[in-house]
Amino acid sequence: MGLQTFFSQHAVFSLEELDQFLSQEGTGNPHTRKALLAYHRRQGRIITIRRGLYAVIPIGFSSELFPVDPHLLTAKMTEDAVLAYHTALEFHGKAYSAHRILYYLSLQKSLPVRFRSNNIRRVAVPRSLHAKGREMFGVENYQRSGVEVRVTSLERTLVDVLDRPDLAGGWEEIWRSLESVEFFDLDKVIQYSKFLGRATTAAKVGFFLEQHKENLMVEEKHLTSLWELRPRQPHYLSRSKQKNCKWVKKWNLMIPTEIINQSWAEII
Repeated sequence: MGLQTFFSQHAVFSLEELDQFLSQEGTGNPHTRKALLAYHRRQGRIITIRRGLYAVIPIGFSSELFPVDPHLLTAKMTEDAVLAYHTALEFHGKAYSAHRILYYLSLQKSLPVRFRSNNIRRVAVPRSLHAKGREMFGVENYQRSGVEVRVTSLERTLVDVLDRPDLAGGWEEIWRSLESVEFFDLDKVIQYSKFLGRATTAAKVGFFLEQHKENLMVEEKHLTSLWELRPRQPHYLSRSKQKNCKWVKKWNLMIPTEIINQSWAEII
């Protein structure tokens, strides 16, 4: 199998993957690898995303204009990278609008990367999940253009975006995006909410599900499970929006009236 075949099977690849391939081919000399990379960069067949990470440009396409899939780049940022938050919504085709910032979860520290008009940023795995060994709960695996992509499931993403609205484009984006999802496995939503262990987030999830009870076939047992996790004192749904709020006693949440009324839906 030649290097062209390797390129055809790896739209984005790391130096380690190339070294492994070359070793199997019997050409694992570091000088050979260096020369091959330099040659194919000059030929416009590969471009450097950052040190040790490359994207393949198909023959006949411009290396400056070919639309490299940013989700593939994000999936290769670290060995344990998981597409999450708004990026997960986009990958699943459920985001209301496209964003230029892509997020991935990882236990490994990694600097932000800017590629063309996209910014790729690492988010630390929540400590509560790491402590319980549940970092990969609700993570799904896909293969796209020869790249393994790990992404949070829609169930985990629902909880995550309500937990970190700052990583999901704000409340209107979150509401409109989640409302495009026709089905959630609610038992998994509740299980993940318990693993995450954040009372305010559990209440947010409960409030959202209660608002969409009919469409999502939410049963009282689901709401009760989340209600038992709610905070004991009133908490703001959004720390950045503490004006024009209404206290929703059941969930002990101070919720902006625009979210309760979904006032953005009036503007078309």
